[in-house]
Amino acid sequence: MIGTILVLVAASAAREGGGRAPAPPPPVATFSIVARDPATGELGVAVQSRFLAVGAVVPWARAGVGAIATQAFANTRFGPDGLALLEKGTGAEEALATLVRGDEGRDRRQVGIVDAKGGVATYTGSKCNPWAGGVRGKEFCCQGNILAGEAVVKGMARAFEETKGDLGVRLLAALESGQAAGGDTRGKQSAAILVVREGGGYAGLNDRYCDLRVDDHPEPIAELRRIHRLWAATFGGPARARLGDAARERGDAATAEREHAAARGMFLWAIEGAPEDPRLRNAFAWFCAERQLFLEEAIVHAEKARSLAPSDPDILDTVATIQFERGKVREAIEIEEAALKLRPDDSFLKEQLEKFRRADRPTSLPSTAR
Repeated sequence: MIGTILVLVAASAAREGGGRAPAPPPPVATFSIVARDPATGELGVAVQSRFLAVGAVVPWARAGVGAIATQAFANTRFGPDGLALLEKGTGAEEALATLVRGDEGRDRRQVGIVDAKGGVATYTGSKCNPWAGGVRGKEFCCQGNILAGEAVVKGMARAFEETKGDLGVRLLAALESGQAAGGDTRGKQSAAILVVREGGGYAGLNDRYCDLRVDDHPEPIAELRRIHRLWAATFGGPARARLGDAARERGDAATAEREHAAARGMFLWAIEGAPEDPRLRNAFAWFCAERQLFLEEAIVHAEKARSLAPSDPDILDTVATIQFERGKVREAIEIEEAALKLRPDDSFLKEQLEKFRRADRPTSLPSTAR
């Protein structure tokens, strides 16, 4: 009996791995794009794969340094090691050559790199599963493996070049075009976007301007687009507004105008995805009201938000503020009074109402003739 038990335990141990080498990790068969925005210096990676949580493996980027996608039987050391090379001033082509030369598994790797100057390099090992390959463009490259064909990466490149707007929007367009051309022949599971820019992160405290992941979803790119629109109103638009404000404070009017226009684009991108959401319209209108920008457009969105949520005091305050900036002081007072009735203890609304009332009072009494 004891002997039988020992035999069973030994057999179990063999099955658990004692008599067999552990299985290799699955390939990150995927398609990706790595790019730089020449207007802002932003660097980014977008990726989709039939692989769980692809955003945890493929994209690497650092503001002012470069961006890297490492995939196929991915060597994740290519991310930090490649960025370290780029940070020393090594160009994309030389950095790629150094990484590949030092890797014994190079034949099964796939990599795309863009450096801070816009130099690009893409590599596909000879043993990557077909179809595998990549294309290069001006300050971007696309690559993929186990794809429906070359049309996937060519479609990505064309969509990226033809799409206007924020780098993240263009990266998303590239993913959607790649999927429309057949994408990963195994199917869909996860997707991610990473865009970095100095001071572009939350509250300006890091460089992670946009870092979004869909780890497991039947339609990961569509879900990534939905999340990206929410991000645009919550973080993207405010980040561009903050960068524009900083440029204006230092006297750089051209950059301020460009960043504020980009912020407008981010807010409108969000609204386009959810036109009946009053919060998104109010966020855009308040951005405009605070800076006295795009006021005629802002009042349209603010009034639409008001019609969707007529009892929201924050939206009423936005409408009142825009009307005040447009010179409609009496109307602003009436709307702010309505907001204060809904939230009578709000000190900010009280201050706003007093500000509007002061503007409506005569600044001086007429002098008496003598």
